Amino acid sequence: MTAGRRPDPPLRPLAAPPAPRRREPVTAVVALGANLGDRAATLAAAVRELDRLPLTDRVVCSSAHESVAVTLDGPDAEAPAYLNAVALVTTRLAPSVLLGFLHAIEERHGRVRRERWGDRTLDLDLVAYGDVVSDDPRLTIPHPRAAERDFVLGPWLEVDPDAELPGAGRVDALLARLRGAAP
Repeated sequence: MTAGRRPDPPLRPLAAPPAPRRREPVTAVVALGANLGDRAATLAAAVRELDRLPLTDRVVCSSAHESVAVTLDGPDAEAPAYLNAVALVTTRLAPSVLLGFLHAIEERHGRVRRERWGDRTLDLDLVAYGDVVSDDPRLTIPHPRAAERDFVLGPWLEVDPDAELPGAGRVDALLARLRGAAP
């Protein structure tokens, strides 16, 4: 430092950094299914685990509905029947984070991802996340086959009579079409 020159002032930010943005709660639709083991106990345990997720305020679940297993080729009456339900999860978790939690819950219940259409101790699908539409290969929402699945639409309609599947329409109309009735 030379004589007569002041030292440089310490560097300070021009403004305070922005506070982290708090995500608004969104209703996510989660389809639950199981066709191995004690299906009812597994679904009940999974719903309890959904209710304990961080940043999750509320979980409302339909009753359980039994359905025939579905494969790539269609219904498979030889496979063990599924027990299905739908949960509405009010959460502030990002969709990808929620999906990670769903996979962790499946794994805790013995789910092994070997074959795409195989029997399962537990299957949790993120069917919809508010009105978000995403075709990301890691997370496609709404679920690409939700509009074709009675075992998703029926339980969903039970817990939300005004439900809409983003990009496809009202759940009651989709279900009526599937069942061959006029919407």
